Amino acid sequence: SRELSKPERKFTADITYGMLASGSCLLTDIVDQLHENFQKVNSVERLTRHLNKGTPVKALNSYLSVVRKWVPDDPIIYVDDSDVVKPDGYKFEALGIVRDGSKSTKTKNIYEKGYYVTEACVLTKSDHPVSIFSEIHSSKEKNFTSTNDITFSAMERGAALFKKATFVMDRGYDDNKMFLKLDELEQDYVIRLTAKRKLFFHGKWIPATQLRNQRKGKIKTLLTYKGKRHEAYLSHVKVQITASRKDIYLVLVYGITAHPMMLATNKVIKSKEDVINVAKAYFSRWRIEEYFRCKKQVFHFENFRVRKLAAINALNFYITLGMAFLAH
Repeated sequence: SRELSKPERKFTADITYGMLASGSCLLTDIVDQLHENFQKVNSVERLTRHLNKGTPVKALNSYLSVVRKWVPDDPIIYVDDSDVVKPDGYKFEALGIVRDGSKSTKTKNIYEKGYYVTEACVLTKSDHPVSIFSEIHSSKEKNFTSTNDITFSAMERGAALFKKATFVMDRGYDDNKMFLKLDELEQDYVIRLTAKRKLFFHGKWIPATQLRNQRKGKIKTLLTYKGKRHEAYLSHVKVQITASRKDIYLVLVYGITAHPMMLATNKVIKSKEDVINVAKAYFSRWRIEEYFRCKKQVFHFENFRVRKLAAINALNFYITLGMAFLAH
């Protein structure tokens, strides 16, 4: 907060300290930890007034420059969506309908009132996920275009911060637009493919699942998936993808899930170690799931009461600062 005015600096210190001390993002809980000689309602009003101004650009830029020092030269960036559910909310700005990830199952989707959160986390030198992009959004916003545009903004920020990074994404991002965007930004990627994906192989388009079923894993390695160590077998084949018709690799992972996993990557593969590193990069993606869970459990993120979207995003920024302190 060095670049900010004195009141803004005091506010930044108060809200980050208050959230870390109380383990909550409720303004009343934060004020309890500040022990100010004012009426509680006045202190809450002061914090609300600052949050309603939105995220200070200077503070965000300063935060990103600090994070850059914690990160290795060729970092891994995870991009994923989460949800913030407000089932009893009705006065929150632009409140939309979201899929509730905690209640939905493979066979049944549960929808509730709430917001989506697009997050991009980078792994530090000490292997901790730290956020470089976090935006709470809703399709009910006036100027909302698409979730893809917000994802592209996250990718652009990652590309601007680091000359070269590896973007690791799950099946929800198996979309030609994502591949084209990452090619345009000249970034590496490891993206898990869906069963619908077709690939160009030996002069014709064939389903990725057909390639998967024709091959066997030849490279043996240990991988951690959902917190457990598994013995996996890997295979790779050079293919082209619909979007760019550039040569990429399909890395196949056998022995962990019911159907072998299919990972698309534009990283150079010259050895067994390269194949293993691609698989490890994808499997380390679980870190962003842990990040979301930690954010919700440590700060009770879904329990916020501020109503304006700018204020909600500002509060989210200060939680991000708190998470970065914990990671560091």
